[in-house]
Parts: sequence; C-alpha cells; structure tokens
Amino acid sequence: MTKLLRVVVLGSVLALPPLVHAGVSVNIGIDLPAPPALVPVPGTPVMYAPAVDANYFSYGGQYYAFVGSAWYVSPAYGGPWAVVAPEFVPRPILAVPVRYYRVAPSAWRGWRREAPPHWEARWGRHWTEHRVRPEHARRHEQYR
Repeated sequence: MTKLLRVVVLGSVLALPPLVHAGVSVNIGIDLPAPPALVPVPGTPVMYAPAVDANYFSYGGQYYAFVGSAWYVSPAYGGPWAVVAPEFVPRPILAVPVRYYRVAPSAWRGWRREAPPHWEARWGRHWTEHRVRPEHARRHEQYR
C-alpha cells in the first residue's frame, strides 16, 4: 500500500463519527455488592428491584436506571452505566407504572400510580411518535 493511500484510509477512518462512546461510564450512585432480586412488573416483560433504593429495571438482558431526569443502561447489574437517550429506552421500560419507581421525582406527585409516567411532559406531546432512524437503531442494537 502506498504511503498516500495509507494516509487517505487512516484519515477516512478517523473522520468517521464514533458509534458509541467507548469506555465512557458514569457513576450513578447504585452500588450493588451482588445481583439484586428482580420481580416482574405485572403485565409486562420488565423486571424491577424492589429492595434497591433506585429506579432500577431489567429488560432484554440489559439493566436500566432512571436517576434524576436521565436514563442509564448497563449490560451488567452493577454497571458500568452509560447515559442512554430516551429514544433508545425500550417502550416496555417507559410503560412501567409510576408505582414501580422507587425514587419518583417530586414532579410526579399526584400522578396515577397505576399509569406510566407522563413522558410527554418532558419529551413533548408526541414523544410516542418519535421513531429511531433505522441506521441509528442498528448501531444501538449491535452494542446491546
């Protein structure tokens, strides 16, 4: 391979946007010495951890936590945790009723405990209509 061709190939690779922020993890304050007991959320494929003092869920082999006003995902029960955009949080997780959130934000007071959180208040009235573009979904799926 000529030197010019190597430079062009290397420059092209370096110019590509990263698919994920590799090696970036966040401490979200959930420190578990062992896997927590998970209990099914009735009528859903989602599990939650009633003994964990956090909004901690499991679905599809991944772990999800809602801390503050952000979602985090991890391939293991204790992390490493990475921020996940709302459009990548699986619908079954977003449909979990308020009563299964162990640390519900104060803004949720007065909401029906048997209904899902009012995500439209945060992400817009039509949040359920947002669709991840196919190329972004494929990128995300390969890291699940």
